[in-house]
Amino acid sequence: MTAWMVRTGHGPAHPNSGRRGTAGREDDAMSRGRGVSRVPGLLAGTAALLTLACGVGAAHGADGGASGAPGGHGAHGAPAAGGSAQEPGGGGDPSRTDDVAAAGGSSWMRAAGVFSPPGSFVPSDALTYDTRLVPAGARIEVTQFADPSGTRVGARLRGLVPGRAYGMHVHTSPCGADPAAAGPHYQHRPAATADPVNEVWLDFRTDEEGDGRAEALHGWGFREDGARSVIIHDRQGGAGQRAACFTVPFGPHGQD
Repeated sequence: MTAWMVRTGHGPAHPNSGRRGTAGREDDAMSRGRGVSRVPGLLAGTAALLTLACGVGAAHGADGGASGAPGGHGAHGAPAAGGSAQEPGGGGDPSRTDDVAAAGGSSWMRAAGVFSPPGSFVPSDALTYDTRLVPAGARIEVTQFADPSGTRVGARLRGLVPGRAYGMHVHTSPCGADPAAAGPHYQHRPAATADPVNEVWLDFRTDEEGDGRAEALHGWGFREDGARSVIIHDRQGGAGQRAACFTVPFGPHGQD
């Protein structure tokens, strides 16, 4: 597996989205290409275990640093004590990295992948349907921290079109060769209209290098197997053409 981190810009939060912008440049020592930094899955799981046991920021990041679970408590931080488990993902996708940790009613998840078109020789769980907007080789990382108080979902992207606005939402089903395979937006409560309070919106704008980031905070958690992917859209808001998709193992926080 290839572990990587991204240097990203950040855009304004969508009105009423419940998202809080985060600032800071990322340490790109691990993002200089495949083969530069390779971390075995067991080591990643051990790092997550130490993180949860000691109550400090995860090895894969914190706000203003690397990407991952932040320190502290509640929807903004990792639990102070407990155990962890690392679960590989990707279904044969060699570009993918997944880390999962859980302790004391809280959980943290990180999934990272590299985009390629459907049907590529090398399989990928990150699919681009429009390579003009999401080029093959662009990268994505999605994190989730959840506890009984709520859920924080973060996304970091690298290698997109510089200075462009994108929409992104959590969807109900895994990605497929057909962009429609990911299903509709995940909704906390069934509704006829798209709503950033009832859904997870991760709209962002890329910086001059084509990097972007977004974050959403909600006082509710995902249903078991209810949220399975993120879709990148060609424009911000509640709709738009589906430019790319990444299958993500989102999990519930156990309390509603």
